[in-house]
Amino acid sequence: MGHEVELDPAVFATHMRFAGDDATRLAAIGRAAASGADVAIITRGGYGLTRLLPELPYKQIAKAIDRGTQFVGLSDFTAFQNAVLAETGRVTWSGPAIGEDFGVEAEPDDIMQACFDDLVTEQGEGTGWRLPAAERLDPPFQAKGVLWGGNLAIIAALAGTPWLPKVKGGILFLEDVHEHPYRIERMLTQLLYAGVLQQQKAILLGHFTNWVPVPHDKGFKLKTVVDWLRTQVKAPVLTGLPFGHVPTKVCLPVGAKVNLAAEDRDAFVVWGHRH
Repeated sequence: MGHEVELDPAVFATHMRFAGDDATRLAAIGRAAASGADVAIITRGGYGLTRLLPELPYKQIAKAIDRGTQFVGLSDFTAFQNAVLAETGRVTWSGPAIGEDFGVEAEPDDIMQACFDDLVTEQGEGTGWRLPAAERLDPPFQAKGVLWGGNLAIIAALAGTPWLPKVKGGILFLEDVHEHPYRIERMLTQLLYAGVLQQQKAILLGHFTNWVPVPHDKGFKLKTVVDWLRTQVKAPVLTGLPFGHVPTKVCLPVGAKVNLAAEDRDAFVVWGHRH
């Protein structure tokens, strides 16, 4: 795409199922923060980041973001993003990973590439999508708040820790992969009983992919979970957000103040230019 790319020295490090031992990974994050790069992007999700949260160089990361470095990723990277938001109030970006998005054998998704290019050139102002036909909104809905969230399993794992941001009146977005709807329901229940979901102005659900139904589901499916969630919170629960472990994904600013608007089947999240 015409960008100058630098690989961190530890980019291919491994330690059991981790991308290097904890010290190696912390050093790599420190180098990314000190690099002066416009974008520091993950190669893949990054299991084990929760182990590193107490030791992350938050002041260094905050200074890097203030200088213009955009940290980009998804999945387990949600732990990094929400910890940075909780500790520093800085904005990071939920977006593509090098491996699963740019490193595919087929041509990378056009929309994903366009959204990433908007992020790099600081031209992105927001995103929009079509709600399912059964979710038509009448009357229209509008809300302002801090956009935050990411991978549901990680957000649930952060509950009760110092690194789950205390966002009241926010707009929470969630996605996940390889999680059966009963596990999704269990994690949402945890966030509900922890008082997190009740404090949001809206809940946006992206894609929940790669789960396999089993015979004893007996009709229990993702829609069952969404319908139940809507009985538990007053805030609207909107589905179809183009984000998750899918080829077509937008870039979302974690920690930014946004405007959410939905009417009929059209939904928009707008944050304006972020120079």
